Amino acid sequence: MITFTAKPKNYFLSQPHQPFFLFGVVWAIVSMVIFTLAHKGFITLTLAENSFHLYSLAFIVFIQFFHGFLFTTFPRFCTSMAIPQDVYLRIVWLYQIGAALFFTGALLWSFLAWIGMFIILFAHSMAIFTLHWIYKNGQSPLKQDPYWILIAHGIGIAANTVYFIVYGFELLGISFNIVSYIAPVSINLFLIFLTFSVSQRMIPFFSHSSESKSNYFVETVFALLIGKTLFNILAIPLAEAAVSILLSLYLMREFLRWKLPLFKSPAIVWILHLALFWFPVGLFLGALGEIIEYFTHVSLLFMGMHLLVLGFLTTVLIGFGTRVTLGHSGQPPHADTLAIGLFWWTQVVILSRVALSIDNGFGGTHPWIFDLTITVWVLLFCVWGWKYGRILIYGKKG
Repeated sequence: MITFTAKPKNYFLSQPHQPFFLFGVVWAIVSMVIFTLAHKGFITLTLAENSFHLYSLAFIVFIQFFHGFLFTTFPRFCTSMAIPQDVYLRIVWLYQIGAALFFTGALLWSFLAWIGMFIILFAHSMAIFTLHWIYKNGQSPLKQDPYWILIAHGIGIAANTVYFIVYGFELLGISFNIVSYIAPVSINLFLIFLTFSVSQRMIPFFSHSSESKSNYFVETVFALLIGKTLFNILAIPLAEAAVSILLSLYLMREFLRWKLPLFKSPAIVWILHLALFWFPVGLFLGALGEIIEYFTHVSLLFMGMHLLVLGFLTTVLIGFGTRVTLGHSGQPPHADTLAIGLFWWTQVVILSRVALSIDNGFGGTHPWIFDLTITVWVLLFCVWGWKYGRILIYGKKG
């Protein structure tokens, strides 16, 4: 049973988003640097390069940003008491221990990486248990949005469990090629659907939109994402492209119906509008990429997935992360010149990754584009961490 007793001892640990955000930034940089060194042949990983890339970003980097945001806002969604320090700090430190062991093991000893994955899986389970406890005991009569957030997390922990079990078998010499199966589940039904579940509630609220959502809006998006995922797993690209286009058009119609003020809003809000529209745009462009790959037999290096993860998910995280960091440190949620520059820089990250896909698909031999893509990613998190890390650690005076 969860006990709500402890009191904050210092500012950095006084709110759950602070350690989760800061450690998320650190591991975002570490993960991409190690991946780059491995991709270029400077180091050899103890696990497959693509598995390392997907697992580290999904279950070490992005998930910590989500926990930081949800541990702050989920109790409000459910009209419940705040999550106290002794509950969320156990999860925070377990994630950091697991991450440190995973990255060390990926470089030195595969068994150590597996132990790290177990600790991360345990931390993920504790996080879901905490959110479910709040959901169950919250006083709000309207729990549809928290319900779908839990559904997304449930799919995420299932994928996390599969990774852990399969990697354990690989240590015994029994190999499974699961990345092509688990990647679309982890991305579409966990990361993207979780991002959507939170965004479709919070962005209209931040934008003061009074338009009601269509009936069964979230359910429809979820069903179409399931269809897209199944067609990806079954390797039926034209069917997946058709579902992606259908979902793109459905989302675009719905978002336009909300009459969001778009760029007429303050920068701290319009970046969220831009992120929201990256969802349908990313789906549509990704579908076009799948059609091109089918008829030309080229590889665009998972362009569709990266459009969703970078265009939609990462832009949302940068927008939400900035707003929460400022608002919960007693400062007005206002984006200054550097913050606005970071918002636009996030779009540079997206475009550079698209350029890499196009270059690879059409026979380009420009390795500098890969270097550019990694560099702009690392710079994004370095500068964001430098600007807001001091606020996360020390508060307004930082």
